[in-house]
Amino acid sequence: MREEFLDPSPTTDIEEADEAGLRPRRLSEFVGQRELKEHLSIVLEAAKMRGQPADHLLLAGPPGLGKTSLAGIVAVEMGVHMHITSGPALERAGDLAAILTKLSDGDVLFIDEIHRLSRAVEEILYPAMEDFQLDIVVGKGPAASSIRLSLPPFTLVGATTRTGMITGPLRDRFGLVARLDYYADDELETIVRRAAGILRVTITAEAAWEIARRSRGTPRIANRLLRRVRDYAEVRGDGTISVTTAQDGLQLFGVDGRGLDKVDRAILSAICKQFHGGPVGLSTLAISVGEQPETLEDMYEPFLIQQGMLARTPRGRVAMAAAYEHIGLTPPASGAAPSSLFD
Repeated sequence: MREEFLDPSPTTDIEEADEAGLRPRRLSEFVGQRELKEHLSIVLEAAKMRGQPADHLLLAGPPGLGKTSLAGIVAVEMGVHMHITSGPALERAGDLAAILTKLSDGDVLFIDEIHRLSRAVEEILYPAMEDFQLDIVVGKGPAASSIRLSLPPFTLVGATTRTGMITGPLRDRFGLVARLDYYADDELETIVRRAAGILRVTITAEAAWEIARRSRGTPRIANRLLRRVRDYAEVRGDGTISVTTAQDGLQLFGVDGRGLDKVDRAILSAICKQFHGGPVGLSTLAISVGEQPETLEDMYEPFLIQQGMLARTPRGRVAMAAAYEHIGLTPPASGAAPSSLFD
């Protein structure tokens, strides 16, 4: 197993080294996802009362909402180590077997992008999750034999951005399947103010709100914008983040009042100006803005659709009236999008 794909360090060491990541360490410090927090607190408390590892957990949702942070919190709350790997890193069944045999009693194994596990690796994972047994095939051909090894009880925490790509047998083996939702602006404001305290940055309540409302409902983006505004305040100001400083800093780094960045605006501009509102195919649109189709589909389009600026139709992407207004254009008199997605 390649060591760069596995981190078996104690969770406390991970948290100390990752302070710049501003991850919460305890469930009480985690902001937002109220329903999930309540479910998780019950699961963890019950496991501690029984003296057993927590049930396997599957966390789903868009990037940057806190799936990795929650996995670390599970390990801390249970007082065990966390081992980190990812689906693409586990290329062979032997890679997973090497990790499983290193686990100690009650440890947390976190597999990011678990939907990208190969079928061979997934088959090894089934008995490990259900019976804490590891089946190893020795030899080849008619002389091959299977050896079953016992594993210490552990908790598997899987994270995925594409729940639909996880096979049914794997999904059904998780004791708790939870989806993380986008955050409200007031929750993001709390996250920004907490992060500012960790970074030792003085920030006003108005400035924290300004950063929060441009963060696209995502804590990772909120923390990133806070760092950039902090840099701007230190270089162009006195280090204090006021609402004016936040607005000027965000404008400098290309984040507008709706949270759209340079690529978002390029997408809207291409559809509205170059393709006259659409419909336009994904590949054509990607070429026009210089990005990969997968990047547009996964990273940029969901937010634009949520904001009512873009629509996906059977014939391609179509700009809505809000897209024209955002880039300073007048929507076509006949409407920017068809009345039905199937017209």
